[in-house]
Amino acid sequence: MKADRGKLELAMARACMNTAELTRASEMPRPTVNNAIVGRDVRPATIGKIARALGVDVTEIIDTEE
Repeated sequence: MKADRGKLELAMARACMNTAELTRASEMPRPTVNNAIVGRDVRPATIGKIARALGVDVTEIIDTEE
């Protein structure tokens, strides 16, 4: 599963979070969060934790054009 980089960065901007803050809020290692941000395949749970940390529904940040 991949996150849409543009959508994810927009959600981060709305939440006023940078990568370090998202890493802390999602309680995941920074490389894992970075993988999601750059659009690499990550586990569904990873996308879920990031969405929860940002306060958005997971459908708002996933790449639907796979």
